[in-house]
This record gives sequence, structure tokens and C-alpha cells, in this order.
Amino acid sequence: MIPLTSFSGKKVALFGLGGSGMATVRALSAGGADVTVWDDAEPRVEAAVEAGFTAEDLREADWSSFEALVLAPGVPLTDPAPHWTVDRARDAGIEVIGDVELFCRERRKICPEAPLIAITGTNGKSTTTALIAHLLRTLGFDTQMGGNIGTPILDLEPPTPARRYVIECSSYQIDLAPSLDPTIGVHLNLSPDHLDRHGTMENYAAIKERLIAGSKIAVVGVDDRMSAEIADRQDLARMPVRRISGEMELPDGVFAKGSALIEANDGAQVKVADLGGIDSLRGQHNGQNAAAAFASLSALCIEGERIAEAFRSFPGLHHRMELVARSGRVLFVNDSKATNADAAARALDSFERIYWIAGGKPKAGGIAPLDEYFGKIAKAYLIGEAAKDFAKTLKGKVDTKISRTLAKAVVQAAADASADGASEVAVLLSPACASFDQFPNFELRGEAFSKAVLELDMVRKSREVA
Repeated sequence: MIPLTSFSGKKVALFGLGGSGMATVRALSAGGADVTVWDDAEPRVEAAVEAGFTAEDLREADWSSFEALVLAPGVPLTDPAPHWTVDRARDAGIEVIGDVELFCRERRKICPEAPLIAITGTNGKSTTTALIAHLLRTLGFDTQMGGNIGTPILDLEPPTPARRYVIECSSYQIDLAPSLDPTIGVHLNLSPDHLDRHGTMENYAAIKERLIAGSKIAVVGVDDRMSAEIADRQDLARMPVRRISGEMELPDGVFAKGSALIEANDGAQVKVADLGGIDSLRGQHNGQNAAAAFASLSALCIEGERIAEAFRSFPGLHHRMELVARSGRVLFVNDSKATNADAAARALDSFERIYWIAGGKPKAGGIAPLDEYFGKIAKAYLIGEAAKDFAKTLKGKVDTKISRTLAKAVVQAAADASADGASEVAVLLSPACASFDQFPNFELRGEAFSKAVLELDMVRKSREVA
């Protein structure tokens, strides 16, 4: 935990008592702040009181006594309307901030030289965060990873000059961190997301841009127009920027070309790593993720040869292109985190012959945008609420079976894949849907897939031989 001494002796209101909210209460209290907490969910308030914290209905509180409102990231700050606590804070003339902002203030106060790599982007930020942290740890550095991935940022160990922080930042967290100032800010890409929270793509992009605008060195993906414009604005502001790409050659920057990772300077190209054979880094999208990681560690003056070697041991991220098992020519891949078509496209692009398990609670647009990948799909096994609609979209284009449940889909797909004569085939769970019709979250859906795979006779026999 990081005690937050910057609010010592001051009174603070905190709304939102989920995982990061409770971590923030503990950190503020440990640093000497007087914290009053509240949440719209009564069980969370009761849990906070049982833990020894002071709870008060903030509708009845004297807001003139508070120094700041600390807001949980999931609570609306602007669209579709500010949460009522935000209105109260603004009426009282006090700032509204979040846990990432508190971390940044404490870091500046006690150890500003502690390297901070902050990562954002619509897609790929969790994989890139995990990859950067893995590389640093493999190379022997004291590394703390958290934020929007895994551990709440304030539950990490306190800053020291030798300790490196790798922090995933959602747009919600950036919106509540006005002084975010990473050593290296990484922005991967932009596509429509969270517009119910931010209103427009322009607002969403502007919030994402804040992360790299405050950084000492920016690493920016340029594979989409709005992100390329962010990189151009960094140039105009005379800020150091390193461009990265998973799709195109760059005159300056780091880009993926096939399985090779290339670094270019003034047009001169040097191969700095080979991603071939690394199952956890398959696909064009992972080329961009790897480029971001290489550029970030290079900016910390770590030798390219050491980075290239450390790539090879990256295990991947759970539920994101995770290789669960291999049985002869058949790969079983858990991509449960692909909860929309854009995310599923990245997985479909990574294999040549696919037995695809898809479906769940549908999202707007369905799977029609995936039309360009249908030729790679040997057969689709459809589950959940979306099954019938997905079958209509695939009719006449892809052989389909309505499996209804994930367990049945795994058995059916495995049987068909094992009879396929191709040199390599993938049984791929990449649902392009939310999980909430059959599972509480995508993690449990992914675990159910992995369990079903490991119970298959063909997989058990392969593991016994190995």
C-alpha cells in the first residue's frame, strides 16, 4: 500500500467503494487524511464501516469542510450527466479527482525519479501493460504493475528510485487525473468505445491524449487516423514522440513487419526482434503491442538485445489470445476478453483456419463487421442469446452449429478440428459478445472454456505424452 501523505490532516470525501475505492480509503487513512465515505450500494457502505472507516450519506454532509472529492473511476464525471456528488463538489468549489491522480501526487512528493510507464488505448492496453511488466521483471528490475489491470494502483508498493511502475489507465481514470505525468506515456489506438460516458469520439480521444501530453516521452500508435493526429500534435508541441505501428512501415519509430520487429531512424531500418514462434504474441495487433513495449524499454535505455530475448518468455494475458492447450495440430485458444467485434477481429486475423466459438449477450452491430474474416472460419459454434442472430449473419458464408452452451461447443469444435487435415487449426473462443447471459464476467467464461478443454480426451492424452 502507498500511504497518501499529501492529504495528511485534511478532510476528504470519497464516493465509490469497489476494489479501487477501498484501496484508496486505506491509502488516504494511512497517510493521515480524515476520510468520509459513501456508496449507493448499502452492502459496500456496511463493509467499509466494518473495516473501521467513517461513512456518512454525502447528501447530508457539509461539503465546505472537504478538501476534495475522490471519485471511483466507474462513477460518471460528465456524460450522460455528472453524478450528484460531482455537482455537490463543484458547488462547493472543491476538486474532483481519482486514485491515479493521488498516486501521481504522492510520487512527485516522495520520489519523482521513480520511473512510471502509463499505458492507454481502446484495445491492447492490458496485453501491452502485462508485456512491459514481464519484460522489466525478466530483466531484473523491481516492477510494480496495476491500475486498470489487476492490483489497484494504491495497493502497490511505495515509490523508490529503483522501482518501476507499469500502469494501465482507462479513459475514466485519465479523466480524474488532471496532473498525470508519466515518464513514458503509451497511447496505442482509438476506436469507438465508452461514448455513453464521454459523449463523442472527439471527447474520448481528447481524454486519452492527456496521458501522453503530460509525459516526458510519448509512444504513440499511428495505425488509426485520430491516434496519428495525436502524434502530430506532440511534434507541434515539441514533445519527444516515438511512433509505433503493427500495420505499416515507418521512417522513424518501431513497427512490425511479418514476425520481425523493426526500428527505423531517418529511414534506416534495423531488425531488433523476431516474434516468430511466440504464441502469446501472434497477430498484427500484437505486433503493435510488442512495438510499444520495445519503444518504451528503449526509452529507459535498456539494450535492444536484452529486450528481444525477454519477449520469448512472455506467457500472455489470461483470457486474451491465451493458448490453453495444444493437441497435435490443434490449438485451443481462450480469447474470452474479446467482448465486441473489434476485439474478436484481432484474434480472427491471427489464425488461418479456425473453429470459432462465438456468442453471448450481443452488442450493437453484431458480427457483420467481421465479414472479411469469414473465409478463415471452417465452422462456427454459436452460444448464448446471440446464437440465432449470429447464425443469420453467417448463413451462406460460414458453416454453423447452434451449440447453445460453451461446454457443448468445446466438445463439438474439438471433434471437428481433430478431423481437419490442415497443418494447424485453432479452436478459438472469441465471443464478440458480453458474457452476462450465461456467466457473471468474461473471466469466468474463459475459465469455463479452459476447464472444458483440459477435460477433453485428446488434450489429456497430449499432456500425458508431454
